[in-house]
Amino acid sequence: MNDKKQLFWGKMTGVLLLVLILFIGVVAHFADEGMWTFDNPPIQLLGNLYGFTPTQEWLDHVRLSSVRFMDGGSGSFVSPDGLVLTNHHVAVGQLQKISTPEMDYVTSGFYAETPDEELKCADLEVNVLVYMENVTDRVIAAISEGMSEEEALKAREAVIAKIEKESLEETGLRSNVIDLYHGGEYWLYRYRKYTDVRLVMAPERQAAYFGGDYDNFTYPRYDLDMAFFRVYENDKPIRSNNYFKWNAEGAGDGELVFVSGNPGSSDRLFTYAQLEYLRDSYYPLVLNYIDKRLSVLREFMQEGPEQERKALVQIFGLENSKKALTGEYESLLDKNLIEKKRKDEETFRQLVDSNPEWQRFYGDAWETIMKVTRVQSESATRRFYYQIRGSNLATIASDLVFYTKEIKKPDSERLEGYHDSQLDEFKFNLFSPAPIYYDLEEANLTGYLSLAMEELGPEDDFMQLVLNGRTPEEVSQELIQGTKLADVSLREALFEGGEKAIEACQDPMIKFMKKLEPVLRDNIEWNKKNIESILTLAQEKIAKARFAIYGKEAYPDATFTLRLTYGAVKGYPMNGTKAPYKTTLYGLFDRALSFNREIDFDLPERFWERQDQMDLSTPVNFVSTCDVLGGNSGSPVINANAEIVGVIFDGNIESLGGTFVFDETKNRAVAVHTGYITEALRKLYDAGKLMNEIEGK
Repeated sequence: MNDKKQLFWGKMTGVLLLVLILFIGVVAHFADEGMWTFDNPPIQLLGNLYGFTPTQEWLDHVRLSSVRFMDGGSGSFVSPDGLVLTNHHVAVGQLQKISTPEMDYVTSGFYAETPDEELKCADLEVNVLVYMENVTDRVIAAISEGMSEEEALKAREAVIAKIEKESLEETGLRSNVIDLYHGGEYWLYRYRKYTDVRLVMAPERQAAYFGGDYDNFTYPRYDLDMAFFRVYENDKPIRSNNYFKWNAEGAGDGELVFVSGNPGSSDRLFTYAQLEYLRDSYYPLVLNYIDKRLSVLREFMQEGPEQERKALVQIFGLENSKKALTGEYESLLDKNLIEKKRKDEETFRQLVDSNPEWQRFYGDAWETIMKVTRVQSESATRRFYYQIRGSNLATIASDLVFYTKEIKKPDSERLEGYHDSQLDEFKFNLFSPAPIYYDLEEANLTGYLSLAMEELGPEDDFMQLVLNGRTPEEVSQELIQGTKLADVSLREALFEGGEKAIEACQDPMIKFMKKLEPVLRDNIEWNKKNIESILTLAQEKIAKARFAIYGKEAYPDATFTLRLTYGAVKGYPMNGTKAPYKTTLYGLFDRALSFNREIDFDLPERFWERQDQMDLSTPVNFVSTCDVLGGNSGSPVINANAEIVGVIFDGNIESLGGTFVFDETKNRAVAVHTGYITEALRKLYDAGKLMNEIEGK
């Protein structure tokens, strides 16, 4: 080709690439898509799509009114006196922990009419995000040219630990360095944390989880999935200047709404090779584990009502996870989805390869990740089962054994979870007074050891170390019946006594974890060396390539940190018909009667006794195009005036592929309507005093 032709085609390639980039940007932002960080809100998109431009004051108010539940979930302040609204299914773990054989709050519900009646939660921490700072340059500066991948990972972890420790010492606030865009950016997030949180109100589980697992991840829905807590400090309710004012009318069809919450994790920026690993190795492995856990728990439940009460929350969590993960797995088996991800990656790589500098710096990342995922696949089963799962007592023992070794190291060299900035959280969880059920522990541990032996084989080195010639039942019985670690004072003594106390301890669970500690530590170190260090560097390259080509027009994957999403209240095509944007109390009673009030479709008696006192046209649940994931449970749905109009509790079945892609035509976030909460509190639960507080009366 002569020089003139080369010049012509070079210019044309540049023009075509520019057009392609612009086209991709337009397509990506046509939908109500994105889990946006509060430092980079979608202001221009909102203006273009909805004619609404949030001010910084609006954004700050929303951020400071939003709450993260550290045992998983989101919430929001709804009064100036520290009152927090979330989901019943976010609260259910704490409900069980404060329940007794005589009083099961999960089943019966709870309402504290006065502050003195509010029940303190055993081990609940809630966070409010108060500060964000980009520390990317400082993290990247710690990595020197010529470092190996493993050395780079250690340097990165060391500087992050230092940043977090300095921040904690300077402010006293919970300080976490968050990586966004899979290492493209690092941000220091500071949270005001509260650990005195008290239960105010929760309905019966039958009302909150109406339809049971049958209706889970479906729509239309009819759930009263709500609960209220109050946040205390110095034994007094906090005064919150930032809270969402109540709008019982809710949002109308087509109205713009927002969700401010903490989506757990998404994999939309994963490479094609990583998605193949998830599809072919990770999901089958985890789903098999969940199935076996569920069979153990269901067998345990058959022993009596008290066993059923103890196992209920674990079963609920596992069934929820199973349905969600199955939906995600099936979406990866969808040839259309996986082909779309392959083509998107191919387009991205072509753009990188079109620029020699980009190609030189970033071009090898995809091949590197492909090689790592092969190693992951080959070792997945072994690495998954080379630990003890399902036993709280085993976790406590492991934490104590590891802590006494890690605390002797410089802070920068410790394993994650044992840094100085993390010790308050570590102790809070370690010394939790929540009840531990020995019979449930024994059933879970026996089940896990049996499954591990089945998956690894009895000749496996780890299984021989664990069992030492005995059966899973014998090992579990000896460990669980012999340990005293349910006693918080013993945990405190071992923690304070350090390595010397651990070495002298004759508790069988401590001795067991001491024996396993070298293998468990080797498992962690192997993963850091062979997987994490290589993946981290490769993913950082891809993130930098994305910034070079697209800038920050994209949003990062979810990381259980505060995000803002937007969308419209909107129904959708479903099963050859149309799903309405809202459901009503008429539909709730009809659904219950249509199933002859069978167990999952029955309602508490108060609903039937007071049916004639209720406005049956009251909206119950509604859907919107807001982009949400697990972790968003309990998130407030607000309107443009920052008034709360609902609380997220689920997504429809079509949204389960949202871990990988978002489809506005069918993905829907499902929320409890504020009208239903208002009607229920006033007319069903005689909680007018609580409702007056919420409405500022």
